[in-house]
Amino acid sequence: MVPPMMQRLAEAVRAVPPALRRHRSLLGILIVAVGLLAGNLATGQGPLLGLDLQGGVEVVLRPVPGESEVTPEALDQALEIVRNRVDALGVAEPDITVQGGNIVVQLPGVDDQDRAIALVGQTAELRFRPLLARAVSRTEIEAYKAAIEEAEAGEADDAAEAEEADDAGGLDVEDLLTGILTKPADDDVDAPVILPGRPDSNGQVLHFLLGPALVTGAALESATPVLEFAQWNVQVTALEGADGIDRFNAAARTCYYEAPDPRVCPTGQLGIVLDGRVESAPVVNARSFERDRINITGAFGEAEARDLALVLDYGALPLEFEDPAESGLVRTVSATLGRDALRAGIVAGIVGLALVALYMLSYYRFLGLAALGSLAVSGVLLWVILSFLSETRGLALTLAGVTGLIVAIGVSLDSNVVYFEHLKEDLLGGRTLRSSVDQSFPVAFRTIFWANLATLIGAGILWLLTIGSVRGFAAMLAIASILDLVATYFFLRPVVRGLARWSAHRPALVGMATVVAAAAAAEKES
Repeated sequence: MVPPMMQRLAEAVRAVPPALRRHRSLLGILIVAVGLLAGNLATGQGPLLGLDLQGGVEVVLRPVPGESEVTPEALDQALEIVRNRVDALGVAEPDITVQGGNIVVQLPGVDDQDRAIALVGQTAELRFRPLLARAVSRTEIEAYKAAIEEAEAGEADDAAEAEEADDAGGLDVEDLLTGILTKPADDDVDAPVILPGRPDSNGQVLHFLLGPALVTGAALESATPVLEFAQWNVQVTALEGADGIDRFNAAARTCYYEAPDPRVCPTGQLGIVLDGRVESAPVVNARSFERDRINITGAFGEAEARDLALVLDYGALPLEFEDPAESGLVRTVSATLGRDALRAGIVAGIVGLALVALYMLSYYRFLGLAALGSLAVSGVLLWVILSFLSETRGLALTLAGVTGLIVAIGVSLDSNVVYFEHLKEDLLGGRTLRSSVDQSFPVAFRTIFWANLATLIGAGILWLLTIGSVRGFAAMLAIASILDLVATYFFLRPVVRGLARWSAHRPALVGMATVVAAAAAAEKES
C-alpha cells in the first residue's frame, strides 16, 4: 500500500507539464543560482581582496646571520607561530610563506600597520628577572658586580656593600648609563643586565638593574587579557610540574616582598622582561600561586594587555630575525595602487569577455547566447562560493586569482565550442538538428570532463608545489573548472536541446545553416 504522502507527491509530479519536466535540470540550477545570489546579497557578503588589490603591508622576516642555524624545521616552526599571531590580530587572508631562508608576511587591509609589524617580528623571549634597582647609577652597578664577585669567593660583606650602594646617587642616570646599557645581542639569560622599561605617560623611560632570570617563557602554557576591577591585566597559566609552576613558585618564594632573598631579589619585585624591555615589575605578594591564577599587572591599557597576551600565548620564535623596519624589509602597498590594479584587472576581463561574446554570437548565434548564459550561471555560483569562503575561511581574491578567473573563462568557452563542433559533425553525418543534439552531447561531455579533469590536476599540482599568489591562481582555476562542468550539464544541455526544437527548420538561428546545407548537398550527391 502506497502511503498517502507518496501518492500526493506522485500526483504533483504528474501535474507538472511535460515541458517543465523535460527542463527540470535547467529550472533546478536557475533556482539554485538565483536563490544563492539573493541570499548572498541579503547578507552583504562579498569576496575579500588580497594585498595587491586593496593595499596593505608586506613584511620580510630575515634571520640574523650567524645568530642561529636556519633549518627548514626552524623556519616552519617560526612560520606557524607568526601565522597564529596574525590570525589572532584578525587580518583577513594573510599570506605567510617561506621564501628561500626568509618568511614573507603579507597583511592586506591592516588598520594599524606599526602594531602588526611589531607583533609579527617580535621574538618574544620572556624572562622573569629579579629587580635589583630602578633608575640605576654607575656606582650601583659597580657595587652590585663587586657583591657578586665577593659572594662567589666567599668573602661577601653584605652590610658594607649595601651601605656603599646606598651612598651612590644624585647623578644623572642618562649620562651614567651611556655605553653600559645591555645590548640585545648581550642579553644573557644567566647574567645581570641593565634594560629600559616601557615609556610612561610623559614619554620618559626608566632603566632597571636586573639579576639572572629565575624563570623563562618556557614555563608558561598560555596567557589571556582580563579586565578586573576596571584594570586590564594579563592572566598567565603555567605548565604543570618541575619546569612549570614549581619553577615559577620557587622564583616567587625568592622574591616574596615580606621576606625577599637580599642577594638575589632585594626589592621583592620580579621584572617581566620581553625582548630586552621591562614590561612590568610587579611586587610579588604571595609565596606561591595556583597554576592558572598568575596575574601580570602593570597599568596596561586594553591594547597593551591584548598585545602582551598575544605574544606570550604563542611563545618565542626559534630564530632571531632582523628588525624589518630598520633593515628596509617592509613594503607598503597603498590602497590607491590596489584599486588601480583591481580596476585594470576588471577592465581586462570585461574587454576580453566582450570580444569573446561578439565572436560567439556572430558565429553561433543563439547557441553563442546559450554559451554566454552558461558562463553567467557559473559566474554567479563562483561569486557566491568566493564570498562564502572569504567569510568562513578567509580566502582572498588576488591579482593572480583574477588572472585565473580570466583563464577559466576561456576554458569554459572551449567546453561550449567542443559541444557545438560535435553537433556540427553529427549534422554533417546526416542526422537532423534535434537528433544531433541528443547524440552529440554525451560524446562531447566526456571530452569536456577529461579536459577539465586535466585542468584540475594542473591546478592541484600548482597548489601543492607553489607558494604565495600562485596558489590563488590555482584555487580560482580549480573552482571555475568544477563549475564549468556543472553549468554545462545542468544549464547548457537543456538550453541547447530547447533551441534545437525551436529552430529545427531555421538552422541559421543557431549558426548551422551552412552545415545543414552542406549535409543536404552531400546527401543529394550520394
